[in-house]
Amino acid sequence: MLENTINQDIKTAMLAKDETSLRSLRAIKSAILLAKTEKGASQDITEEAEIKVLQRLVKQRKESADIYKAQNRDDLYQIEADEIGVIERYLPQQLSQQELNDYIKGLIEKLNVTSVKEMGKIMGVANKELSGKADGKAISETIKSLLG
Repeated sequence: MLENTINQDIKTAMLAKDETSLRSLRAIKSAILLAKTEKGASQDITEEAEIKVLQRLVKQRKESADIYKAQNRDDLYQIEADEIGVIERYLPQQLSQQELNDYIKGLIEKLNVTSVKEMGKIMGVANKELSGKADGKAISETIKSLLG
């Protein structure tokens, strides 16, 4: 269970005085606790829900990092980039662009899709099967480039 791993890693980071890891791990713990207390959520969240929480944290930090980079705030950008690195350690291995291309090509052939208008068919299947291994934006861009 991810929550137990995070709690152990928080203790390790505290002992090592690793502020970056500690800050990131506390953010993960907080997000998991929030997910567990959301309306309709059960006391234990699924691994799939944990992955979605982590992906959301990474996405938020990437958006912030992009803003900081555009504003030439390298100090704040570096904090976000460091946190992304810590959070991504708990996500499944991401597909490379080549692996994603190969997967989408196979899906296009399997579903017999010929135009971008039918992109929704592929997106639904790809998002479900690649959950945690590739983000929606990368999947969408790959589909558009292969069909366009």
